[in-house]
Amino acid sequence: MEKTLLSLGHGYSAAFLAKRLLPKGWRIAGTTRDPDKFAEFHAQRVTPLLWDREAILPWLENASHVLVSAGPTETGDPTLALLKDDIAAQAKRLDWVGYLSTTGVYGDAQGDWVDESAPLTPATERGRRRVRAEAAWSAIPDLPLHIFRLAGIYGPGRGPFSKVRDGTAQRIIKPGQVFSRIHVEDIASVLEASMAHPKPGTVYNLCDDDPAPPQDVIAYAAGLLGKDAPPEIPFDDAELSPMARSFYSESKRVRNDRVKSDLGVTLKYPDYKSGLAAILADEQGKQ
Repeated sequence: MEKTLLSLGHGYSAAFLAKRLLPKGWRIAGTTRDPDKFAEFHAQRVTPLLWDREAILPWLENASHVLVSAGPTETGDPTLALLKDDIAAQAKRLDWVGYLSTTGVYGDAQGDWVDESAPLTPATERGRRRVRAEAAWSAIPDLPLHIFRLAGIYGPGRGPFSKVRDGTAQRIIKPGQVFSRIHVEDIASVLEASMAHPKPGTVYNLCDDDPAPPQDVIAYAAGLLGKDAPPEIPFDDAELSPMARSFYSESKRVRNDRVKSDLGVTLKYPDYKSGLAAILADEQGKQ
């Protein structure tokens, strides 16, 4: 039977999943609100769909798998606002539905470890929206839902190198601050493994094995580029956007044991050092 993926809010992580699935015979359609992205989707061999119910519905009715990357806004989950009844009507027929959430739903653990059983106590409005969205998706009867709580995403074209090169990187020091992160290729491998071994109702944390202070990541990236690390800046003195500052309101180390035990996944990049080195090697190989 032909496998068909409908990617709702087709973006960075979904593109890496598509790159894994397309050589294996999958059909993939992705949604966007921007018609200018159609050429980019075609280059990926992904059928572009405008964010419009009439455009999406034929693919939803024929999809075997659905990936939801579109995040909630102040008015709620955009996918459910557009398609909730249609998705509910297809729920029993679908093989797998994946919802990309965030480890921000756990809130602040003051640097301690959290796993999927930790209480959801988000410290930001962004995290609270995610908790509400997770609950709304989970409330759809018979939906084969899998929730993936992603740590900070990095990968080709998305990482610290450009800021280190142009001199805008900051090494911000907030004592005790630690973040988890995940390379986009490992996100794609976990999603593919879950599609192959669905366990509806399961929540998975997606992060690497090495939570680290953000200033250490910047310093390591600078070293790889042969540059001096940016000077240390105390958090209270740092010039940060409200969004960036909000990330520092939460400090935690996120466990990823479940993706290993349940899905048999071995991370390609178990720490930021191996991930950043691979990104740089790839960049240099393309020059």
